[in-house]
Amino acid sequence: MTVAGMVLCAGLGTRLRPLTGLVPKPAVPVCGVPLIRWSLGLLAGAGVRRAVVNTHHLPDAMAAAARAAAAGAGLELALSPEPVIAGTGGALRQARGLLLDTGADAVVVLNGDVLFDVDLGGALAAHAASGALATMVLMAMPTGARYAAVELDEGGRVRRIAGRSGPGGEGLTPWHFPGVHVVSRELLERVPAVPHELDVNRDLYPPLMARGLVRGVISAGAWNDLGAPDRYLAANLEVAAGRVSGRRFGLAPPPAIDPTARIAPGARVTDAVVGAGCEVPDGARVERAVLWPGTRLAPGEAVVDAIAAGDLRVSATAG
Repeated sequence: MTVAGMVLCAGLGTRLRPLTGLVPKPAVPVCGVPLIRWSLGLLAGAGVRRAVVNTHHLPDAMAAAARAAAAGAGLELALSPEPVIAGTGGALRQARGLLLDTGADAVVVLNGDVLFDVDLGGALAAHAASGALATMVLMAMPTGARYAAVELDEGGRVRRIAGRSGPGGEGLTPWHFPGVHVVSRELLERVPAVPHELDVNRDLYPPLMARGLVRGVISAGAWNDLGAPDRYLAANLEVAAGRVSGRRFGLAPPPAIDPTARIAPGARVTDAVVGAGCEVPDGARVERAVLWPGTRLAPGEAVVDAIAAGDLRVSATAG
């Protein structure tokens, strides 16, 4: 089976502002490595050779980050600009020509704001064996989370999404959708031309669910939604602690403290990620924090439960 990839990168990143005023959310650094590099590396590790990235917010910056990431992952890249955000389904419509030109039998679609150490090869095999038009990669609901559930029947067919879309039924099991799915070429060809903004889960899948053409495959692996500052901080600290393997992403384990960072003997740095070229002077304190590359702290400054990006200081305390 020939497989292409698409990373959805057109969102505004509103929950991560003001950081996303500096860079698009899929380009934020995770232990010094742009998130888009993790996503494209995951695709490359699953045998994908060509990927599409859609752009809207800060499009030039997103395009530059995607090109550099694709080169690092050894992928051929195509860009799909969206002057008006088209939604998850509309993004497939906008990029359809680029995806179909690859001759791919299926496309792995990744949300550009998640970090998921997932076995894509297993998901692709399950998709091919099922004959489904779409396969949603699912996982156990994170403890304490309130994400909308995707509900499966005993045969692994998706029957309801977010409590309202789909035919429903009895005896369904709820799962979490972490932002990865596999769609067949036939589904790409079926994406309607209108309306302009189109959502995969709300508009494309429900008519197919009654026919058993949308299935779920259960996966395990470290997952994090980087949508808000607290989740972004958590993702960085999990990578720094070695709880996310770089193997699937084609990356060596990135250091928590970049070797080019300058940390004074009188500074205190614990449970933190410090980027390239950062300066942490005497008396400064960095705890449960991320310092973006090139950030300079003032003597005695404390960055705790926060992200420091240049002159910005963003609290990462939940709520």
